[in-house]
Amino acid sequence: MTRWLVTGAAGMLGRDLTALLAARHGEFTAFARADLDLTDADAVTAAVSSVKPDVVVNCAAWTAVDAAEEHEAEALAVNGRGAGHLAAACANAGALLVHPSTDYVFDGHASAPYAEDAPTAPAGAYGRTKLAGEQAVRAALPDASYIVRTAWLYGAHGKNFVKTMLRLARNGTAPGVVADQHGQPTWTADVAERIHALVATAAPPGVYHATSSGQTTWFGFAEEIFALYQADNINKDPERVRLTPRPITTADYPTPAQRPAYSVLGHDAWHAAGIAPIGDWKDALHRAFPAILDRAGT
Repeated sequence: MTRWLVTGAAGMLGRDLTALLAARHGEFTAFARADLDLTDADAVTAAVSSVKPDVVVNCAAWTAVDAAEEHEAEALAVNGRGAGHLAAACANAGALLVHPSTDYVFDGHASAPYAEDAPTAPAGAYGRTKLAGEQAVRAALPDASYIVRTAWLYGAHGKNFVKTMLRLARNGTAPGVVADQHGQPTWTADVAERIHALVATAAPPGVYHATSSGQTTWFGFAEEIFALYQADNINKDPERVRLTPRPITTADYPTPAQRPAYSVLGHDAWHAAGIAPIGDWKDALHRAFPAILDRAGT
């Protein structure tokens, strides 16, 4: 039986991955941030040596994109050097490492999906720290690692865009939502499935883009969320006022960190490995919606 170790197990992706592993394997080791500090190289080495995993999935990360602009050193300690500590420990233990990364490693100026081998050029601190982590992992484990880039994540656990839109819908608020940033809303349960598939099929090591197929804008994403919410409630309250988000521009909603205008990722590596990429983003949202709706207040 494959021995799995998951870091960042209390996060949105970590919780979906550990749920999948519990259903399919029944035995794994899960470390939340409080259990294992990736910035402590000795602690990381000791943890991996103790568990003796075959596969490590690093779901731990600094994900506060805006805060990284003022705290890049702290973000780098986790996303860059922390990933390097884990990669070194895996190399010493002979373990395979799966390292989730992000669309922010690209500049966001493309007009066609970024290929897995497209040049990286992060525009902000968060992207720079995540790219440093990718580089550290590939340097230590060139033949025993998967870099799994994803984007626009949402799920049943933790805070995310879908839950924010549901809260606004419940409050009767029609928000302004950015309509000039393009990407791929992606359900964390689908990412967990693809991570498992990489390991189960012994896919070639390298970079994979675990995002939904198709593309939309944040505004298009919000429209679909509101439509699903109102369809769910129409029978309960036929007189409910139908709300619709308002399209706005990036300039209307300034943030400390620059958001990519275009962060659509290509999926050629999945096809080459004989694994189907994640399906259409809208289908995924429909599949995920009941579980997210149940937990929208958490």
